[in-house]
Amino acid sequence: MTKSPLKLAIIGGGSSYTPELVEGVLKRLDRLPVKEIHFVDIELGQKKLDIIEALARRMVEKVGADITIKASLDRRAAIEDADFVMTQFRVGGLQARANDERIPLKYDVIGQETTGPGGFAKALRTIPVILDICKDIEELAPNAWLLNFTNPAGLVTEAVQKYTKVKAIGLCNVPVSMKMMIAEMMNCSPDDLSLECAGLNHLVWAHRVWLDGKDITAEVLEKVGDGANFSMKNIFEEPWDPAFLKALGAIPCPYHRYFYQTAAMLAEEKEAAQSGGTRAEQVMETERELFELYQDTNLDRKPEQLEKRGGAYYSDASLNLVDAIYNNLNTVNVVNVRNNGTIASLPDDVVIECSAVIGSWGARPLAVGHLSPEVSGLIHQVKAYEQLTVEAAVHGDYDKGLMALANNPLVPDIKRAKAILDDILRINHDYLPQFNG
Repeated sequence: MTKSPLKLAIIGGGSSYTPELVEGVLKRLDRLPVKEIHFVDIELGQKKLDIIEALARRMVEKVGADITIKASLDRRAAIEDADFVMTQFRVGGLQARANDERIPLKYDVIGQETTGPGGFAKALRTIPVILDICKDIEELAPNAWLLNFTNPAGLVTEAVQKYTKVKAIGLCNVPVSMKMMIAEMMNCSPDDLSLECAGLNHLVWAHRVWLDGKDITAEVLEKVGDGANFSMKNIFEEPWDPAFLKALGAIPCPYHRYFYQTAAMLAEEKEAAQSGGTRAEQVMETERELFELYQDTNLDRKPEQLEKRGGAYYSDASLNLVDAIYNNLNTVNVVNVRNNGTIASLPDDVVIECSAVIGSWGARPLAVGHLSPEVSGLIHQVKAYEQLTVEAAVHGDYDKGLMALANNPLVPDIKRAKAILDDILRINHDYLPQFNG
C-alpha cells in the first residue's frame, strides 16, 4: 500500500535549528515520504527565513530529493492540509530571552530560559500565540498532529491540551541527550538501553535504566557522581554530589541542577552575566556566526557549529516521533502528554513528561504509579506553579501569576515574586495583550 505524501509546516522556520530538522527529514526519506516543507515566520524574521529557505533548498538538491520547499509569512497557507505542524518559535526573539534571564538576577534569583521566573515570562508570551495557531489548525488541518518544541514545552503543551481540540504532543531533546550520554558512559549503543523516564519537562528523572535487560541504575548514578559528562551545552556543569545521587535513587536531568544546587548555579549565572553575558547574549553571538555560515552559497549541509546551540538530537526527537506516528511503529519515546493517571498523585488533566508508546493514535504513556517521596515533593510544587502559569497566561490573571511565582521553588519569597512579576509585565508589555485590558 503506498502511503500518502506528507506536508510539514514549521512555525518559526527562520530558527537557526531548522537545518537540523531538514537534515533529519533527508535522513528518513525511505520511511517518511515528505513532499512539502513550508517554513513560516513573522515579518521581523524575514531575512533569517530567506537564508534558511535557500540553505534548505541546497540541502534538498544535494541529495536529489523530490521535496518542495516553501517559505512565507502566511501561517494559514503553511498550516492548510499539513500532516504535522511543528512549533519552534520564540516570541520576542533572543532579546526577550535576555530580559527573562536578567530580570530575576536583579533580585538574586535564578535567571534561566525555561525554569523559574524566566520560564514563567516566556510562557506568558508564548501561550496566547500557540492558542491562536491552534485555531488555524482546528480550521485548516483538523487531522494534523501538533508537535510542540517551543519552550517551556510542558507548560505550552498543557495549555494546548486544556484549551483546544488539537492533537498535540510536546517534546524536548533533553531525554534523548540523557540516553546518549548514558550510552557514552556505559560504552554501549543507545539502542541497547531502556530508560523509564517520568517527571515534568526540564524536571524529568530516569527512574530506572536497563542495559540488555539488566538494571544498571546504581552504576549510572555512580558514574554521574564520579564526574562522567552529564550536562547540556546550555547548562553550567556543576558537579553532582555522589552521596546525594545515591540517596536520590533516580537519575536527575541536567536542569535539576537549578533546583538541587541553586546557590552554585546562581553564582555562575551572575558571574557570566557580568563577564561574557547571559546565555541568551552568548547565543546571539553564536546565531550571528551561524547565519553568516548559512548564507554561504556553497553550504549544502548542516554545519557542525550548530551543536553549540544546545539543541543536539533535536531532529531525532521530533522526526522519530513523526516516524512512529506515520508508520505506526509502537516505539517508546519520551514525550509531553496528558497525565491521565500515569503519575498517580497528579491530576489527570495536567501534562507530564514520560516514556510513552507512540503509534498512529499518538502517545500512550507507560504507567508510573506513585513516585517516591524523594522526588514527589519537588514535582508537586513545580506542577502547581505550572498549572497557575497556564491560567495566568490564558486569562491575563495577575493573581494567578503572583501565586505561580510564589509557588515556584526557585523564587524565595513573595516580596521578590511580586517585584519580578511587576518587572516582567512592564518589560514585556507589548507581548502581553491579555494583561493590558
